[in-house]
Amino acid sequence: MRVEATAAATTTPALTGRFFTDDDFDFNARMALSKASQGAGDLGATVRTLGRITDGDPACWLREWTATGDRLRRQAATSRQAGRHQSSGWLWLSAADAYARALAFIDGLPDDGALLPTFRQYRACWEAFIDASRGTHVRFDIAFEDTTLPGYLFRPDAGGAARPTVVITNGSDGSLSGLWAEGIEAALRREWNVFVFDGPGQQSVLFEQGIPFRHDWESVLTPVLDALVTRPDVDSDRLLALGISQGGYWLPRALAFEHRFLAAVVDDGVWDVSRVWYANLPEPLAGMLRSGERDRFNHAMATASADPVRTRGFRFRARPYGTFATPYDLFRAVGRYTLAEVAGQIDTPILICDPDDEAWFTGQPRELYEALRCEKELVHFSRDDGANHHCEPWARNLVNAKICDFFQKHLELVGASGARSAPDPGQPR
Repeated sequence: MRVEATAAATTTPALTGRFFTDDDFDFNARMALSKASQGAGDLGATVRTLGRITDGDPACWLREWTATGDRLRRQAATSRQAGRHQSSGWLWLSAADAYARALAFIDGLPDDGALLPTFRQYRACWEAFIDASRGTHVRFDIAFEDTTLPGYLFRPDAGGAARPTVVITNGSDGSLSGLWAEGIEAALRREWNVFVFDGPGQQSVLFEQGIPFRHDWESVLTPVLDALVTRPDVDSDRLLALGISQGGYWLPRALAFEHRFLAAVVDDGVWDVSRVWYANLPEPLAGMLRSGERDRFNHAMATASADPVRTRGFRFRARPYGTFATPYDLFRAVGRYTLAEVAGQIDTPILICDPDDEAWFTGQPRELYEALRCEKELVHFSRDDGANHHCEPWARNLVNAKICDFFQKHLELVGASGARSAPDPGQPR
């Protein structure tokens, strides 16, 4: 996703924490440091990589993160050859995250020829990370329509005991390695399982299979649960759900139809994905969309003078939504990604994260909160705690603690009998 330009910083770099004047580069730098703070890499190597990158240069970003991935991959291979499985596992994860990060600005390059080779390097390192666990973490693909979705079950140990299991729905362009910082590692420390997967339109399912997003995420999440509850190492009475970034739309959408989760968290809450798309349109074009003027909208889009870089970015961001005959059809399809008609059907207790300085879904966490009729909590994360910005990249310890405490509370309500106690009405916090 692209971050809209903000006013120039008026405080010192030490207070703003900025690495780049380009807002998109700076946000992705924050995300890189977030992952390193949770064990996917080291802060020192991350800062050194960022320091080699020319501000606003997509080719330089790709080159330097690829170089870091290459170095970590070589170290991981050496460690594996020496039989150091724990060390090699950390290095494989770190290398995977570096390669995944390298692709952040592939849409800014003249072509996307580097996408698949770099993605496959990332994927190979991710698979090596799973192998390095020596059976603790396992592959578990999900049957989905006429294909399968690649899935991975993370477990605290290889003993196979039935445990509470957190199922994570990722965002629009996030990697599985990125989820280590955004839920996997924190849940494993609580001795819970975590299941992650690529769904339609996400990473491998888009790049390798060409399958686009689905607005009806229940069609994805229900098969995931159907498969998980057959496993003896998954406690089917203690299923928990986490949605990250645009997963803050997909997960609530699925919860309107899928009622087997004990509790859910969205970071952040998303009410209407299409607003991000409409926000980049001049008002006359947005008005044509609202009034259904298909031909006029398509003509205006075709005749508008377009910056080639913006055009490439638009096409890249549109790709996960599928192939459409005209821009009007694409925008109308994205308009289906709203919770307006289904939010009232959600009965799963839900916590909604609401950070200061949310760049894309401003105000939407509270909008979702207000629409829900179920047990609910709204948690504000402040810039005073360094917990601002989309998905709170510099406060993952704080955010992960809040998320896991919410899950723990609902696990305790279930009790030994498996019957849920009556909850107290939720209030914003």
